[in-house]
Amino acid sequence: MPDGPYRLPAGWRWAALGEVCQINPRRPRLYRDDDARTTFVPMNAVDEVTGTISAPQTRLYKEVRKGYTYFEEGDVLFAKITPCMENGKAAIARRLLDGIGFGSTEFHVLRPHTQVIAEWVWLFVRQESLRVAAKASFRGGVGQQRVPQEFLESRLIPLPPLAEQRHIVARLEELMAGVREARRLREEAKKDAERLMQAALAEAFPRPGTEPPPGWRWARLGDLCDRDATTIRPSDSPDKEFNYLGMEQVESGQWTEPVPARVVGSDIKSTVIVFRPGHVLYGKLRPYLNKVVVPSRPGIGSTEFVPILPHPPLIPEYLAAFLRTPAFVSYAKRNMTGSRQPRVRLDALWEALIPLSPPAEQRRIVAHLNFVHEKVSGLKESQSNTEAELQRLEQTILNKAFRGEL
Repeated sequence: MPDGPYRLPAGWRWAALGEVCQINPRRPRLYRDDDARTTFVPMNAVDEVTGTISAPQTRLYKEVRKGYTYFEEGDVLFAKITPCMENGKAAIARRLLDGIGFGSTEFHVLRPHTQVIAEWVWLFVRQESLRVAAKASFRGGVGQQRVPQEFLESRLIPLPPLAEQRHIVARLEELMAGVREARRLREEAKKDAERLMQAALAEAFPRPGTEPPPGWRWARLGDLCDRDATTIRPSDSPDKEFNYLGMEQVESGQWTEPVPARVVGSDIKSTVIVFRPGHVLYGKLRPYLNKVVVPSRPGIGSTEFVPILPHPPLIPEYLAAFLRTPAFVSYAKRNMTGSRQPRVRLDALWEALIPLSPPAEQRRIVAHLNFVHEKVSGLKESQSNTEAELQRLEQTILNKAFRGEL
């Protein structure tokens, strides 16, 4: 019996996760009709806050049988890639069609043996302490770092008898119900703040198809801007330092510029875009259509950004604000290509109509929206503080559970 980091109650023991779970089990031979409806779980279907599969998809078996992670009813899914792992994306696979499912290749699959229940494993990997240790074991380059399978196999888990596992899980469910209710109220307040920003954006610009105000005119985006298609391979300059901006560094609807990561060329293996001040970086990948950045410094970034270079009299901040409006997001959603990872069609992007107002009016609108954003940010910060308190409470409860102190 291995020694663990702290003393366990009588009847408990330490065990390696690889002893009580099969990690990434092999897929069995499946005899299944190609057109059978099959559960599919992309990474964004897992809710990191609740730890549940909140938005599973249904696809034909022939569409998912190759190139995806296989799992079965009762398996625990654990995100292995950054930043999904740090955010807490882990869930128990439940209510799968015919008891099987497929999902993102960025999941580790933990299949509990008879001496442990799935809920105990799931709660264990939901601990912040485990995620911190997992991050320290990362392998891979910037933006593509992953938790190796060996980390999970060797991680020690406190193991009480099955009856006690069930009792503690039931007690945890009672305690977490109160946390979930507090979180629900917080989410409602957060949505109210976001609706305020969306309303301000909608009111700042005329809707497409309507008569513009005096002095304004509708113009094609392609007539007002150029696409700067400059790309490089940073690995060609392995020792050179770059400011790198990935999609994961930008929150949807983020108004202020995110801080780029400082990387060397050898960390980035793929082709990237080149951006500079004066550009507007538009996220073309669904569901991140309102990821829009106006950089204040030069750098490199994900090719999921379209670098747009506005010409005077179009002001970059004004264009970025319009690209975030509900009307433009709706337009982008109607003009996408691809099924697995839909992206905005570039021809549709350049054909989009932009309400061009005089420069002084553009600056006034940007100043007004910045003011609203500051107010909304204050409301969100208050809600974030509440969420941080709820997360601390949740982690305290989990810590006590795995020490046998509930």
